[in-house]
Amino acid sequence: MVRISTIGVALAVLVAAAVASVTSNDASASPSGGSISLVAYSTPRDAYAKLIPAFTDTSAGQGTSFQQSYGASGEQARAVIAGLKADVVAFSLEPDMTSLVKAKLVAPTWKKNKWSGMVTRSVVVFVTRKGNPKHIRTWNDLVKPGVDVVVPNVQTSGGAKWDVIAAYGAQRKLGKSHAQSVRYLSKLYDQVVSQDKSAREALQTFLAGRGDVLLSYENEAIFAQKHDQPIDYTIPKSTIQIENPIAVVKTSSNKTTANAFVRYLRTKPAQQIFADNGYRPVLRSAMKGYSFPVPKRIFSISWLGGWAKVDKQFFDPNNGIVTKIQRRHGS
Repeated sequence: MVRISTIGVALAVLVAAAVASVTSNDASASPSGGSISLVAYSTPRDAYAKLIPAFTDTSAGQGTSFQQSYGASGEQARAVIAGLKADVVAFSLEPDMTSLVKAKLVAPTWKKNKWSGMVTRSVVVFVTRKGNPKHIRTWNDLVKPGVDVVVPNVQTSGGAKWDVIAAYGAQRKLGKSHAQSVRYLSKLYDQVVSQDKSAREALQTFLAGRGDVLLSYENEAIFAQKHDQPIDYTIPKSTIQIENPIAVVKTSSNKTTANAFVRYLRTKPAQQIFADNGYRPVLRSAMKGYSFPVPKRIFSISWLGGWAKVDKQFFDPNNGIVTKIQRRHGS
């Protein structure tokens, strides 16, 4: 567990500004390499701020300009389907990419490579106040009386889905039945005091003083610490391995450069930039020099049957397990 110094007001404003979904242009690059529109989920914005200029310094990226849009993963996917221009899409989880495959905007073969379509990994962690005053270290601690939990909303945030499935899967890893694990989720939502639109907005809500613990990506906790936020974080012994997908859009008008950018993101220099920003690389050689602890009982989404099964079972907008729990809690 790492402890850090107190946040300054200026940094709080800086992080607040990073929350919003934005579209920006890199006007410094010449147009000779064409333009790439990157549509991504909220948290890797800071990583891409370094990755994009690094790519434009390569022969494949020379002269390329970028437009960028960041927001809650589910909302970003729906925006692309609704017509938001995109050449490259980077989401929090596979179902958001699958929705673009169904809309015929991403090729069904998008994950047929040695990375299974992924560009980064992470794990779900507990973000707590500095010093962890309520001693929150296990999943059971989250449902103790007096513990207020912050988690993003599963209707918009891919990170929220990872958080909730991490909680469910951890119960299964402890040997609990499906019914017992669902009851745990209901108890967990009894403690939830805020459900923000995205993982980054949930982090900002927590930093503003709401809640005792935030369920979040490991990389978000590392981001907060690097910005001198007064938080600690704990990796529970049982948690889920997060995998973040990326793909080139079929309707891209600059597919050659878009594909070159995606290829670059899986090179060692790019993966090390991701690692510097708290993400676990998908490229093994990029792990050298970084310390990412491996939880004792880590599990993958495939251990629970894969996203196609889990997304429908838990997050179907009408009959999903979590959807019904949210309804009972008035959210």
